[in-house]
Amino acid sequence: MGPIAVFDSGVGGLSVLRELVAQMPSEHFLYFGDSANAPYGTRPTAEIRSLTLAHAERLFDRGAKALVVACNTATSAAIGALRARWPDRVIIGIEPALKLAVSRHPGGCIGVLATEATLREEKFAALLQRCAENCHILKCPCPELVEFVERGELTGPALERCLAARLAPVLAAGPDALVLGCTHFPFAAGAIRRVVGPDVELLDGSAGTARETKRRLLDAGLLVQQGEGSVTIENSLDSPAILALSRQLLHAPIFPGRESFDK
Repeated sequence: MGPIAVFDSGVGGLSVLRELVAQMPSEHFLYFGDSANAPYGTRPTAEIRSLTLAHAERLFDRGAKALVVACNTATSAAIGALRARWPDRVIIGIEPALKLAVSRHPGGCIGVLATEATLREEKFAALLQRCAENCHILKCPCPELVEFVERGELTGPALERCLAARLAPVLAAGPDALVLGCTHFPFAAGAIRRVVGPDVELLDGSAGTARETKRRLLDAGLLVQQGEGSVTIENSLDSPAILALSRQLLHAPIFPGRESFDK
């Protein structure tokens, strides 16, 4: 049985891969990050879709039994096209954890920190309409944050200045929660916490995506539940530096001190 392919525009999807490995330790994973073309969030929708479909085709050609699109931007732009091209495959996307935020803060103020592409797509508009009633939702694009994470710059004054500028309108509204709507962003959770303070809950969708992947594989009779799993990491840059950063991020602590409500 082939591996579970995990795809992202760069290194961000490693935050999802961590959850996948935690929930399915006997599985074999093939992670591919397209850092050569990152960030996706500032690209036109058609280009994001074309890149995502091309990488998915290559991963399926290599024997992947399932595909996890561990990128909010690529999911927003291409998940429908992926499922239309491979209707019999297990294909799972990710979306901002807005439903979780609304359930935990009914009637509250919720910021959504994401890429420009994720926030402009119809998929996000539908998510808003479906689950954000009675809440005040503030969209906050932050394309620069992807580039900070791609460089491995997860802390420091420059990052915090960028975050403070982007988050200023959200913080002025007194948010109850901040949804990290890009899989790169959890790796900067420490810097985000310093900017937003201790009382704003930080949420992401990686654990829910891992649960859905496990459920879909189990239903399809494709879940491996015994034996030792493995992780293979590849990147379109194919440089020692990006592969070393990927291995570092796979094991780096994120969301320190957060309760495990979404496990």
